[in-house]
Amino acid sequence: MSEQRTFRFHKAELKFLGAAGEVTGSKTLVKAHNKNILVDCGLFQGEKTSKEQNWAPLPDELKQIDAILITHAHLDHCGYLPRLVRMGYCGPVYCSPGTRDLMKVILMDSAHIQEEDAEFANRSGYSHHKPAEPLYTIQDVQQTLPLIKALPLKIWQTVVPGVEVSLSRTGHIIGSTAMRLKVKCAEKDCLITFSGDVGHGRQETIKGPDALPDTDLLILESTYGDRVHSNQVALDCLEEVLKRIQNNGGVLVIPSFAVGRAQEVLFLIRLLEDQKRISPIPVILDSPMSTEATKIYLDHPEDHPPNLSFEKKSRNFYPNRFELIRNTQESIEVANRKGPLVIISASGMLQGGRVLHHLKTRLPDERNAVLFVGYQAEGTKGWFLKNQGKIEGVLRIHHEPVPVRASIESIESLSAHGDCNDLLNWIRSASHPPQQVLLNHGVPSASKALAKKIEQELNIKATAVE
Repeated sequence: MSEQRTFRFHKAELKFLGAAGEVTGSKTLVKAHNKNILVDCGLFQGEKTSKEQNWAPLPDELKQIDAILITHAHLDHCGYLPRLVRMGYCGPVYCSPGTRDLMKVILMDSAHIQEEDAEFANRSGYSHHKPAEPLYTIQDVQQTLPLIKALPLKIWQTVVPGVEVSLSRTGHIIGSTAMRLKVKCAEKDCLITFSGDVGHGRQETIKGPDALPDTDLLILESTYGDRVHSNQVALDCLEEVLKRIQNNGGVLVIPSFAVGRAQEVLFLIRLLEDQKRISPIPVILDSPMSTEATKIYLDHPEDHPPNLSFEKKSRNFYPNRFELIRNTQESIEVANRKGPLVIISASGMLQGGRVLHHLKTRLPDERNAVLFVGYQAEGTKGWFLKNQGKIEGVLRIHHEPVPVRASIESIESLSAHGDCNDLLNWIRSASHPPQQVLLNHGVPSASKALAKKIEQELNIKATAVE
């Protein structure tokens, strides 16, 4: 373990086992009072060398964990849980009620996609592994779910003897929370806060983060630590793309994170229709997890903006010509449908799932478009298609070259992550500034840039974890 990834703060020791110098695989081990607490348990995503870490033998640090805390339900923060359970973990997993509900869906869907991709790889022969196997199975998830315990927000709860936790909203997705640990000490208790991912208050379906609670040490994400989001109006940009698709009779494929982005996009399309800015267009949601996650979104009004109230059966949420895909056969049939048409499908970074099959069909046609609405980690197919697809003119899917003739679009302002200014303002919202900030969950350039700004503008010691 690199010394750069191990930090001591009063009576606690922190070891960053993921999301150090990158934006995936969030895992931080906190050692205090001879107990081990893991904050987040995420999958590594992106480049092959990164994803291979998911298959590595279990590190010694993860063999003796007493409790796990999950900040929110995205796979890069919770997706390794079933693998850890498969390897023997049977202790508690603490999170917010919204995160608990979403994890039931996202972990099950993750296992289903992995099993589905492994089956396709074995049937088509494109995998280098013989036979291809999933990282974990539906059965592994079924053994994981009973371990998940929901905690109320803003109430101190004992995690292990000598360590308590209090949760507060971060406005990233439904249920996303910061985890504030109180490490008991004889002289003075030590407060350590993990931000998870922090939102910004500009989403239509999620209200902004609560103020940063007072803390001695802050572990802060830095996904967009070196940039400010575009001031483009997401609704205007989406309107422009949809009108072009309608005029062309084309198909718009939106690779979307099933939790967060899919719900935001669905509601934005409905807003455009209600405001008569576009005529109703068929909108197909081809992601079982997105379907279930949307139901959970509607069941958690505590995270909705104050002025937003969905009618019964969500009649004012879904687009007017909304369709759900229920099985693989229906998904295959969508490939033969003519436009104008919108297909929203996972995964958001093209790491697998049904969206790849839609892209194989739609990318070669110049009447079509692909719209990115979330972060694309370097090394993913999503990053390549967004940044190099039109230049190279081809994208390899399932080891086959697919021509890229469709237009490639993105709406940067739709990100659910706070930008540099949002993160600085979140720190400023605390009644008392933290003594120190550690920056994780960001590429080195982003983490270092944010660390420099924190020191210059807030006069707080800040270190980028690499």
